[in-house]
Amino acid sequence: MSQKTCPTGNIKSFRDKSERITAITCFPACLNSLTKNIFKMKKVLLLVILTTAFAFSCTREEIKTDLIDFEELVTGAEGYWNGSGGEGGFYSGNAYFVNHYNAGYDSWSGFAYSNHTDTETGDYTNQYSSIAGTGADLSENYGVYFFFGAADTLVFTVEEKIKNIALCNSTYAYKVMQNGNDFAKKFGGTDGTDPDWFKLTLTALDIDNNKLGLAEIYLADFRSENSAEDYIANSWQNIDLSIFGFIKTLVFEMSSSDTGDWGMNNPAYVCLDNIEGELIR
Repeated sequence: MSQKTCPTGNIKSFRDKSERITAITCFPACLNSLTKNIFKMKKVLLLVILTTAFAFSCTREEIKTDLIDFEELVTGAEGYWNGSGGEGGFYSGNAYFVNHYNAGYDSWSGFAYSNHTDTETGDYTNQYSSIAGTGADLSENYGVYFFFGAADTLVFTVEEKIKNIALCNSTYAYKVMQNGNDFAKKFGGTDGTDPDWFKLTLTALDIDNNKLGLAEIYLADFRSENSAEDYIANSWQNIDLSIFGFIKTLVFEMSSSDTGDWGMNNPAYVCLDNIEGELIR
């Protein structure tokens, strides 16, 4: 992943299980300029005036933020929206979520939203439930993403620095990975030693479609030599993407170790909620 660097900041790397997370700490440019001025100025009174002016300019600027939590969306009597009206997508907060609906097969891919709470049914009839039984922070509504072999996009109206996106396995995906079915294997195999994995890849693009970087989030991971570290995620996890800076488009794509000639065998769903960010000025 190409890293965005700050000329006056620190870069620290640390490991969390199998993933590398890079944290960047940057100092405000206005404070950097102030430091240079302090070394140049000789008069104490002028230094005091400059310090006050720069401090005021740093603290006065208001940061505009956005929260996408899907709560304003109407799910209707069925408790979900899957694009059956042919809309092609939907807006929530500062973003547009792409949806593809096929009326001939009564099927969909891309993004939907839901308020379903079924944590038991592990088959195709339960496409719209998170394994946590709610949205993030016990909310009602949340988004659902279904990958059907081609990447889909979340496009921000105004470029946004994403400080949090909450992700959770769907009940359908979780149960099939846990138990297997006629099409997909039980993750870990019969003895639990198969190095299976299921991940979501998020690729961040700027306004000119240049790649800012990507994040790989493992929703299930059995690759460790220590079986005690194997997991299928069953709760909402918060992911910080602010390292990429201001994003115009976020590309969603899923992959799995359980893949055949026709693509992934395990259900390619993930739930999302509470996308929080800072809007570009």
